[in-house]
Amino acid sequence: MNKQIFVNLPVSDMNESTKFYQELGFTMNPAFSNESGSCMVWSDEIAVMLLAHDFYKSFFINKEIADTKRTSGVLLCLSMESKEAVQHFADTAKKNGGDFYQVESGAPADMMFGLEVQDIDGHTWEPMWMSPEFNPQSEA
Repeated sequence: MNKQIFVNLPVSDMNESTKFYQELGFTMNPAFSNESGSCMVWSDEIAVMLLAHDFYKSFFINKEIADTKRTSGVLLCLSMESKEAVQHFADTAKKNGGDFYQVESGAPADMMFGLEVQDIDGHTWEPMWMSPEFNPQSEA
């Protein structure tokens, strides 16, 4: 059995967030989706659970939901097949209510390219392309 990760994100508008992630290329798994959450599949190993605030809060005893438009608690990096795929992901996010910013990795541009992408709730993703020839040890 492959190990999987389910990233749980609180969202303020389930329908809009589901549409946003579908536009980015995620597919909804209806078996694990309802009015309280949408299971958005990126790959066989990665899924994002978009959870309504009340449902998300039910997993915690005494914690508030972070305002991810003002603070950061996690940066989620997704590997992409090309620089163009990174740019397309970011452009699609912006077109659908998110935003993106340039990331300075310190690596040569022909070896690594990434952008900081924010969804409509401010959750931060980093689509990243890295050349198969890139060796971070030789760049030090």
